[in-house]
Amino acid sequence: MNTLQIEKIELFKVPPRWFFLKMTTKDGIVGWGEPVVEGRADTVEACVHELSQYFLGGSASSIEDIWQTLYRGGFYRGGPILMSALAGIDQALWDIKGKSLGVPVYELLGGAVRQKMKMYCWIGGDSPEVVMEQAQARVNEGYRAVKMNATAAFEWIDSTKKIKNVVKNIALLREEFGDDLDIALDFHGRIHKGMVKPIIDELTPYAPMFVEEPVLSENNDSLTHIYSHTSIPIAMGERMYSRWDFKEILQRGVVDIIQPDLSHAGGISEVRRIAAMAEAYDVALAPHCPLGPVSLASALHIDFTCINAFIQESSMGIHYNEGYDLLDYMENPEVFDLKDGYISLLKEPGLGIRINEEKLREAQKIGHQWSNPVWRNQDGSIAEW
Repeated sequence: MNTLQIEKIELFKVPPRWFFLKMTTKDGIVGWGEPVVEGRADTVEACVHELSQYFLGGSASSIEDIWQTLYRGGFYRGGPILMSALAGIDQALWDIKGKSLGVPVYELLGGAVRQKMKMYCWIGGDSPEVVMEQAQARVNEGYRAVKMNATAAFEWIDSTKKIKNVVKNIALLREEFGDDLDIALDFHGRIHKGMVKPIIDELTPYAPMFVEEPVLSENNDSLTHIYSHTSIPIAMGERMYSRWDFKEILQRGVVDIIQPDLSHAGGISEVRRIAAMAEAYDVALAPHCPLGPVSLASALHIDFTCINAFIQESSMGIHYNEGYDLLDYMENPEVFDLKDGYISLLKEPGLGIRINEEKLREAQKIGHQWSNPVWRNQDGSIAEW
């Protein structure tokens, strides 16, 4: 019997800000993962190497046992670094298992509940000119939904003028596209509690699809006040890393959409469990995905099998990807072709994507040292990015 013994791993830090894991079995089956924390790639790399002692030489078939061992085998657990390292390892294991059995990963998760997945992409938000230009480009590409930043840096309590400025971009889009374009607003955790309600008041007439991260996840206790104040769906979760992180907001009923990230929240195994928890609370799923092709493919396999998934983020063409885009590392980029705003079921075994390893090795020579900007207010105090 083929035990799928895990023989080795290789790691690739490549532009624009991505990190790939190649896992190879003794009989030559390769699985790909994408373990990264944006701006902390080297730290995650060290973590993957530390965790490898628990699975090298073992069977790639034992996905759940490996997951539980990596999560529970250390006294300290959770958080972005450990869970992102675990996520990439888990993705690679599912890729190997699907390839070994000759089926897509979603077949191993119970089979598809839909034949295609609605997609959205980012369009900026810093100026009306950029928003209009990028929105039109996305519509021309086939998207029927977009997301933009709600605001730049905000003080803890800020001016009426800046509050009014928040609505200008979405107002322009509504005027141009009417209700034919779904528009989400990403607060990015930049807004503090005292500013959220007045901003939401201004946004309400323009009916956003959702507002994302109205506050930082460490301030989830304030969602009670925000949730009861608005009819706009509230989305949270890109900086939450396990079912235990999501448990409290689901129990309190203060979120409408959860957004776990397949490269941060423990991978396919854990996000499948988080999605099932959310379904029990009648909460929708929209996985966060500003990263590369492995992360997106992993998210789509979750979407295809979870009845509460309603839309999927893609980083294709996003501003972070200057010089290297999501499709550039793929041998079969056509699997992510967009038609009428949707991506169809992935049909190839495993995650359904083939990585161009030659391109990856060339890009590794360039690498990256990406880090997010550090913003400051006019008085010099640090602001949330």
